[in-house]
Amino acid sequence: MAITRYEPLNVLTQLQRELDRFRGEGDDGSGRIATAEWAPAVDIKEEGNRFVIHADIPGVNPEDIDVSMEKGVLTIKGEKNTEAKTEKDNYKRVERIYGSFYRRFSLPDTADNDAISAKCKNGVLDIVIPKREAVKPKKISVVTD
Repeated sequence: MAITRYEPLNVLTQLQRELDRFRGEGDDGSGRIATAEWAPAVDIKEEGNRFVIHADIPGVNPEDIDVSMEKGVLTIKGEKNTEAKTEKDNYKRVERIYGSFYRRFSLPDTADNDAISAKCKNGVLDIVIPKREAVKPKKISVVTD
């Protein structure tokens, strides 16, 4: 008996990947499309002077996580390494997700890109994005000749 991963929503996942690819959300800026086998669930909240992203990444080694910021887009990507499984191990069903993951988020202009921090604890990646003061419009006086 071959071991296969059970994915009841595989059709919807495939459709989501195609839509992401169509919208260019899988583009990592290298001229090639970045693919991911799964996407971590996230919560995003705004707290007074900061934004906070909580991403569920159970079983992922913190050294295998890459958080980057470029042109107002925050990227979270990484890899959850698979455990070696053989048919001799008597697995009847494998549902836990392994492989690469990838998420991107457009941040508002008020995000302080230079002060973003990330930490991983108990399978949750917490990313804190401080806000900076919004740039106020500058009045320019018009002179006459």
